[in-house]
Amino acid sequence: MLILDSSRRRLTALINSAWLARTDPTLFIIEDAHWVDTVSESMLADFLAVIPRTPSMVLITSRPDYDGALMRVHGAQTIALAPLGDSDTAELLAELLGSDPSVDELAAIIAERAAGNPFFAEEMVRELAQRGALVGDHAEYVCQVDVTDLSVPATVQAAIEARIDRLTTPAKRTLNAAAVIGARFDAELLARLGIDPSVDELLSTELIDQVQFTPVARYAFRHPLIRAVAYESQLKSDRADWHRRLAAAIQESYPASVEDNAALIAEHLESAGELHAAYGWHMRAGAWLTNRDVGAARLSWERACRIADELPDGDPGRLSMRIAPRTMLCATDWQGHQATHHTHGRFAELRELCSAAGDKVSLAVGMSGLITELLYAQRTREGSRLASEQMALLDSIGDPTLTVGLAFVAFAIWFEAGEFGEISRWSQTVIDLAAGDPAKGAGFGVGSPLAIGLTFRGIGRWWQGRPGWRQDLDDAVAMVRNSDPATVALVLTWTNGAVFYGVLRPDDSMLREIEAVVQSAHRAGSDHALFYAEYLLGSVLLYRNNAADRHRGLDLAARAYEWQREQAPSLLPVTDLVTAPERARHGDRDGAIRLVRNAVDEIRAAGRIGYGVVGASVLVEMLLERGTEGDVAEANGAIDWLENLRADHDSAILEITLLRLRALLARARGDEITYRDLVTRYRALAESLGFEGHMAWAAAMTEVGRR
Repeated sequence: MLILDSSRRRLTALINSAWLARTDPTLFIIEDAHWVDTVSESMLADFLAVIPRTPSMVLITSRPDYDGALMRVHGAQTIALAPLGDSDTAELLAELLGSDPSVDELAAIIAERAAGNPFFAEEMVRELAQRGALVGDHAEYVCQVDVTDLSVPATVQAAIEARIDRLTTPAKRTLNAAAVIGARFDAELLARLGIDPSVDELLSTELIDQVQFTPVARYAFRHPLIRAVAYESQLKSDRADWHRRLAAAIQESYPASVEDNAALIAEHLESAGELHAAYGWHMRAGAWLTNRDVGAARLSWERACRIADELPDGDPGRLSMRIAPRTMLCATDWQGHQATHHTHGRFAELRELCSAAGDKVSLAVGMSGLITELLYAQRTREGSRLASEQMALLDSIGDPTLTVGLAFVAFAIWFEAGEFGEISRWSQTVIDLAAGDPAKGAGFGVGSPLAIGLTFRGIGRWWQGRPGWRQDLDDAVAMVRNSDPATVALVLTWTNGAVFYGVLRPDDSMLREIEAVVQSAHRAGSDHALFYAEYLLGSVLLYRNNAADRHRGLDLAARAYEWQREQAPSLLPVTDLVTAPERARHGDRDGAIRLVRNAVDEIRAAGRIGYGVVGASVLVEMLLERGTEGDVAEANGAIDWLENLRADHDSAILEITLLRLRALLARARGDEITYRDLVTRYRALAESLGFEGHMAWAAAMTEVGRR
């Protein structure tokens, strides 16, 4: 069953909340972790993260070679179980065989062969009973043959093979087909493979168990090793035929769920040796899963990659088949939480393949993922250069839909790098190419690329002090009101981010609009939208004058930390900046200043000019509020940094921010004349630009100057 990313996270949150609420000691047992699938393993690891905060214990059993996520849970301890000792093995065999004197010598032989493996001992007893060497019931067996003439299987696999060999032909055929289907199977699917299921014999010989009775009978192998032996003991040609027939049966039996089953169909076709068909189904599965479970989609693309790489060099489609899945993996590496060096390596491979094929489109699409990874890794300068290369490549391709659809990530990293000239130029290009169509280019993850273009044209305009910025922001928000929650949250985050720069004020209407997006994201189950909407809401609340609003904002920002660490680590220092003033109000001024200073250093080192302006403003204000001699000197240094930036950037934001901060610095030094002059100029500039936040701040500073 497919569990979507959003559903999985909601289920995790629900179960974790229930576990945290428990007060009674509880033991949870997870058996055979070595058989766990990737999705289940990830979910269980998330569940186990809260165990140290509960009166609970989790016992996980696995083979020694398992080294998955469940073994790396914080606080976990490993207890390696040695083989059973002689006395324990003797006790187990007494329970299995009974106490009749005729089984004593046989028990000794089984104990020697089992070498402390309890499952091996159980399987040998079942095999001997099945062939008639043991008669009677469980724990009451009698051995009716001469032990010296009795052959005992040398391995557990041999014991299972011997049991399977003694099955009747219909039962063996049923077991073989079931082994191809999987660990669990039902009679209905067996029938669709042309088999008259013979399950009673398999149940009586304890090879399978019935695990569901209604609405259809469903069965499971008694042990994964039994399925493995049944599968491996078949001729490869027979197995391939079963896989081929099973792929066809799944398509015919569940036509309404063919996309849901695409990955399963692909696996069966691959096992059947139908590599080209399997590749197509893996790519189909990846496309369908992209917006449902990107982790599962990436698994399908990885498998498609493997198939393409294994094709012979002379295969005419090999090059394009190698490019397509790599393109999608590169585009989503940031969502797969790959290490950046891994992303670079895959992208370098994609670039080489695209160069050989003359495929500019795939290269441009793959670039988006690496730029995003660089954005989140705070490698701003490198990402900005790659964004410029990508946009030049798109320009050479000349596909308006592609350019409009892929431009967003370039805008985002150019904002960080302070490349507002590029933002202005390319946002206008996107608006022109979209030609009024809000959905043009929407197939690349954003519901309305035109709204994104308007948003960033507005940002470029207010940053540079050009008219029309307010209309652009209003038009962008109006355009996405009926769009998907993720796009609405994205546009609102970037438009209302102007609050941090004093361009907009966090008024009641803004809060109502953001609250509506939060509720919409909740209803839609869109975690991505919810993350950003709640983060935006918390950040905006922190800029309100109301203490209760700011307290709520601090709570929301703190909650955002967890997902930011996992999905958007570049936001962590920004969150520190917007939360620090409120932390200082709660009494930890010195700690808050240290937090801001570290965040500013990190942002500056990464070349993040867009957020560097916010960081310098917050740092100067907090230093001047504390007001030691060293604080004033440090504040002056931060102002000088902004002054140096202004020399290289045509920016109204830098100009108005510098006026405000220099006024605050003058007041801290007791220079009231300079303070009043700077405030007058500051207020006039704010009014001429229409920057509502700065107008309110200037008014407050004017009142202070009159006292």
